[in-house]
Amino acid sequence: MKTVLSALVISSFVAAPAFAIEPIKGSINFDGPSQETLSKTPVGSVLKHQFTSNGNDYVEIYVVGADGRPELVSRTISNNS
Repeated sequence: MKTVLSALVISSFVAAPAFAIEPIKGSINFDGPSQETLSKTPVGSVLKHQFTSNGNDYVEIYVVGADGRPELVSRTISNNS
């Protein structure tokens, strides 16, 4: 499972510039890139963020970048409320 997740994360870094996901209201980086860094979190760590926006429940996956900032790599709608 870890191998599959690692492959997914690595492949998302390659595809991310071509298919950038725009933040929506509720995203961690909605108001632009955060100036705060996750200094104690290892680079490459995966973060999961769940929130509701416009009546939909979303799940976003972030990866901590080399600069310590979370980078949005995936978003799914977990239901259509």
